[in-house]
Amino acid sequence: MKQIYLLVTISLILISCGGEKKQTVEEVIASSNPEQIRAKRTDLVAQQQVLHEEIKQLDEALSEVETEQKVPLITTLKAKEEVFSHVLEIQGNVTTKNLLVITPEFNGILTDVYVKEGQRVSKGQTLGKIDDGGLSQQLSQLQIQSDLAKTTFERQKRLWDQNIGSEIQYLQAKSSYEAQNQAVAQLQQQVGKTVIRAPFTGTIDDVITEKGSVVAAGQTPLMQIVNLDKMYIETDVPESYVSDVVKGKDVEVLFPVLGKTIETKIRQAGDVINPANRTFKVEIDVPNKDKSIKPNLTARLKINDYTNEKAILVPQSIISENAEGEQYVYVVKEKNDNDEGVVSKVIIKTGKTQGDVIEVLEGIPSGAELILEGARSVKDGQTVKVINY
Repeated sequence: MKQIYLLVTISLILISCGGEKKQTVEEVIASSNPEQIRAKRTDLVAQQQVLHEEIKQLDEALSEVETEQKVPLITTLKAKEEVFSHVLEIQGNVTTKNLLVITPEFNGILTDVYVKEGQRVSKGQTLGKIDDGGLSQQLSQLQIQSDLAKTTFERQKRLWDQNIGSEIQYLQAKSSYEAQNQAVAQLQQQVGKTVIRAPFTGTIDDVITEKGSVVAAGQTPLMQIVNLDKMYIETDVPESYVSDVVKGKDVEVLFPVLGKTIETKIRQAGDVINPANRTFKVEIDVPNKDKSIKPNLTARLKINDYTNEKAILVPQSIISENAEGEQYVYVVKEKNDNDEGVVSKVIIKTGKTQGDVIEVLEGIPSGAELILEGARSVKDGQTVKVINY
């Protein structure tokens, strides 16, 4: 009725004007006639109201026509069971138990060095010699005395076996022989300390002290020997992983400097927690056939501490959290042939994360269709259209 009233009003105004020529706003203002100005204003207001009503009708019609176009477009991801191997990423250093700086066991002058840097040596091989200060001559004299004591004892024993001679003579000969043997063995041990031998098979990495230098027992570094065959990585692992990081676990080792990656295992996990930093020691075998891995080299470790053969993994970016601290995702249900479905909010329980994905322990069955793109803009119960490419 309101629209009809407006139309009638405008018609009457137009009829009243008859066939008069319409004046512009400028012309009406220039006339300075209050009645003409008031009439022109009434005319324009009526036209404005009519236009407003027509625009409103057009908006309502357009809204009905575009109903389908207002359905949000989203993409989805179907949940499926897959193997999930979680890894602990830490840093470690390469080391070896066969890295040693050799020091002398005898005071004196280093008279000979029989090896050079980079030379491969065997366990027990002679590396150098220290002047014994006359111990060799003393040993020779003691050896002569020992030989005489041995001959005397053997003769006295033969007589004693034939019941010839006294028992005291036999015992004296035996005691003298044994004492001489002990003296020779003791001096031989001292002379043996003047010879520097390789404690294990390896390579002479550095000859520190030159021939002719005076050396002190247990103090002067003579040379450094290393064996690169038995390398390992030592690192500290937080105590929270004490039940997961154990002997035999798989480890991926990256050497950034070498650009090299190897697969190996944990060979030993410590049983003692360090109270200072709440960590425990772990040793990891390092195969080194090409000898490219050196002691003290930095390594990045990925230790497999958890594996789930049937894990449901989802991107962390689609997970939200409510005021109660519960995590949730949106899934599409009741999808029709036109790929339109209803949004459903699902509370979930999550486990471990790896990169940009997270393990879902409860709430999402295999095959569920999770909203991927558009997950932050939809609401529970809303109709959406899936446009997976």
